Amino acid sequence: MAEVIDGKAIAASVIDQVKAAAAELAAERGRQPGLAVILVGTDPASQIYVASKGRTARECGFASVQHTLPETTSEADLLSLVATLNNDPDIHGILVQLPLPGHIDSGRVIQAIHPDKDVDGLHVVNAGKLMSGDLETGLISCTPAGAMHLVRRVNGTDLSGLDAVVIGRSNLFGKPMGALLLNANATVTMTHSRTRDLAAACRRADILVAAVGRPQMVRGDWVKPGATVIDVGINRIPAPERGEGKTRLVGDCAFEECAEQAAAITPVPGGVGPMTIAMLMANTMTAAARAEGVPAPRF
Repeated sequence: MAEVIDGKAIAASVIDQVKAAAAELAAERGRQPGLAVILVGTDPASQIYVASKGRTARECGFASVQHTLPETTSEADLLSLVATLNNDPDIHGILVQLPLPGHIDSGRVIQAIHPDKDVDGLHVVNAGKLMSGDLETGLISCTPAGAMHLVRRVNGTDLSGLDAVVIGRSNLFGKPMGALLLNANATVTMTHSRTRDLAAACRRADILVAAVGRPQMVRGDWVKPGATVIDVGINRIPAPERGEGKTRLVGDCAFEECAEQAAAITPVPGGVGPMTIAMLMANTMTAAARAEGVPAPRF
């Protein structure tokens, strides 16, 4: 049976590092990292995510600022707020909670955030730095950064000689994850919905990363014995055993089956999910350190 990778515990250790770095910045420079989160509308899931990010930011010793805007906010007004935050020296990180209402172009808003404050790591400048191999001056998208942190915990920092397979080619996760693995010297195969014989491709993987949004798609016989399996999927499926209308969360991997084959595997929930917020805090701390002219901590 595989080792179950405890994302909650590892995320907590990252948060502890962030707290220490924030306290050091406050002691040395009298400055507090500032994170601004923008929420447009009243989507319940987004409200939960934003509240969690705010709580964690305050726990880290950050100045946490939330801008809650009505659903009817115009794109021009949202861009104006982003511009104001770009010019605010007390704000080191800006995050616009997605999804945005349909009348707002999400891409235009994300690209309006200054790359140095783009703590979600979605600006084309930060994406370009990652794809060109520059891991030192940009900000890396939080979920792939968190998943890579878990890979390093199991397999070390140098993945030379290991085959890695990423299922999913999204700009938000698949492509940056592939770039991170490649930068760590893994031999990387990017797969997706049009890959011929996807199962066969997965069976070659020493490191298998699933991010397709299809519940329990990856079966046990897709997993190479001894592989590291990183399950990024978060899917809600019916759970009649819990009562009428009840649901439960599962990943993209059939956990029990895959755990029989793998050496290490992330659970859902409790695996990659907690790492996303932890890496958001790490990115904010990094952005603050750079802005204040002190060495950025390594996480």
